Amino acid sequence: MAPQNLLQLFAETVQTRSDSPCFRYKEEARWNTLNWNEVFKKVLTLAGALKKLGVKKGDRVSIFAQTRYEWTLADLAILSCGAVTVPIYQSNLPDQAAYIIENAGARLIFAEDAAQLKKIDQVRHELPLLSQIILFDDGETARKQEGIYSLEEVMLLGTEEEGRKIFEEMRDGLDGEADASFVYTSGTTGPPKGAVLTHRNFLAELTALDAVFDFEPHHESLIFLPLAHILARVVQFAQLQRGFIQCYAESIDKLLDDVRDVGPHLMASVPRIFEKIHTRVMQGVETSSDAKKKIFQWALNVGHERARLMTAKKRLPLILRLKWEAAFRLVFAKLHHKLGGRIKFFISGGAPLSVEIGDFFHAAGFIILEGYGLTETTAAITCNTLKDLKIGTVGKPLEGVEIKIAEDGEILARGDVVFKGYYRRPEETAEALNSGGWFHTGDIGVIDAEGFLKITDRKKDIIVTAAGKNIAPQNIEGLLKTDPLISQVMVHGDRRKYLSALITLDKNEVIQYAKSNRISFQDYADLVENEKIYDLIKQRIEEKNRHLARYESIKKFAILKDDFSVETGELTPTLKVKRKFTSEKYKEVLDSLYQD
Repeated sequence: MAPQNLLQLFAETVQTRSDSPCFRYKEEARWNTLNWNEVFKKVLTLAGALKKLGVKKGDRVSIFAQTRYEWTLADLAILSCGAVTVPIYQSNLPDQAAYIIENAGARLIFAEDAAQLKKIDQVRHELPLLSQIILFDDGETARKQEGIYSLEEVMLLGTEEEGRKIFEEMRDGLDGEADASFVYTSGTTGPPKGAVLTHRNFLAELTALDAVFDFEPHHESLIFLPLAHILARVVQFAQLQRGFIQCYAESIDKLLDDVRDVGPHLMASVPRIFEKIHTRVMQGVETSSDAKKKIFQWALNVGHERARLMTAKKRLPLILRLKWEAAFRLVFAKLHHKLGGRIKFFISGGAPLSVEIGDFFHAAGFIILEGYGLTETTAAITCNTLKDLKIGTVGKPLEGVEIKIAEDGEILARGDVVFKGYYRRPEETAEALNSGGWFHTGDIGVIDAEGFLKITDRKKDIIVTAAGKNIAPQNIEGLLKTDPLISQVMVHGDRRKYLSALITLDKNEVIQYAKSNRISFQDYADLVENEKIYDLIKQRIEEKNRHLARYESIKKFAILKDDFSVETGELTPTLKVKRKFTSEKYKEVLDSLYQD
């Protein structure tokens, strides 16, 4: 019989994989491995401890930490108690975390360390229901305060036998309609809303992904995206289904080092990571000799031709196969080595991937399978596959998902992956879900003649200029960000005469450029205001404008001294620009771009 809840899925895989590797994580510069039986015993023990702390079926328990194997242990232990996991992004500020904890009614929270505890302490007076905190790290801090425990201490409270009893009760008793998680949206357009996702939602998503992805038990996945994000969470649950090895990266800063160490077969990412890799490669080409530039361009052309024929499912001529072998050996082998040498495919989601970036990786011999979905659809509702790939689209609908385009261009979705509703938000739920069960995604798109879905923009992000032109800013932003000197972009122009842009620079690339071109400066702040740098960026933008319709081109721009970040509020934890917040923060700068 098909599993009715996530616990049944977990138990089946533990039984079949038992002593095989399950988790790998780095500690004190050394990679450690836990097998499936060891992970299961830890989950049972922690579940027994949570029951002793009073966690019962239906309770909400938060996890406020970066991605690490303990996050997954906590998640599975919470579910084992029949409780509901409420993730919080590790980068969230105190008031943002408080909003989620209060809205969900969480009584217990797992927090990473003293830094996260400090955030909670600042807002503890607003959280009368929150009674217990468990820290993954920093046991000394835990021992000094009542109601605060280290994970190590909590594990001593429970036993495997006690945990097994509650686990088996919930494994056999939970049906698919039981709540599994409240996943809060990242809040690009307002306060976050808690999407109520059931066990059925997750199981439907996993069934759909299983039909299109080639996950093998011996495969190793490197996970670095926040587990608070639905894409990473679904990849984690996919591991429970297929039994592959999950490796936990130390951090995004050390990602490339971890990639080289692990040599993953698959990796889920947001487009920003691919953009940064592309920038590094192109910067290396830009500073190389003319001969090496010619070789690189030749190899890229060969790669593009090979990718074109492969996508069209056509046979590669012998001469092209020989050229590709030479191109790979001379140019692309180094990049494959830096990315571990075993990549079967990347998964991209969370934001649009530009066609230029997708084409580049495909030409270099990698495959990025871009998909599309939202928190409310339990991640992907469409996805490109190894057998059915079209760069520039987000693929075809997954099994069990219906998609249609409304009269105004909005993408609507229906199926078992669609969430139950927003927690304590009946009006917003009614607005998002119509009587026919169709979920209004808020995204604008088209389905082409072959059945592939292409996203054109967010419904609420569309810019309507003073001349009445409807413009999708994300596509323009993606194009501009392919330049190695540009880090972030926000296009502006709603009800304005023309489009303008806020630009942030890639600090390291700009400094290197200045040194190579003998531009004198004392520090990075000097370069931001340097006339030569401004003229260079202007020239680069004008080159990109040639690929755009006249009404889509950027007429004026401002270079900001600080990059956008999650901490300063311009980016969501998945690195999407918060358009409303950023527009208000830099209102004076934007207004100045429209003064004659």
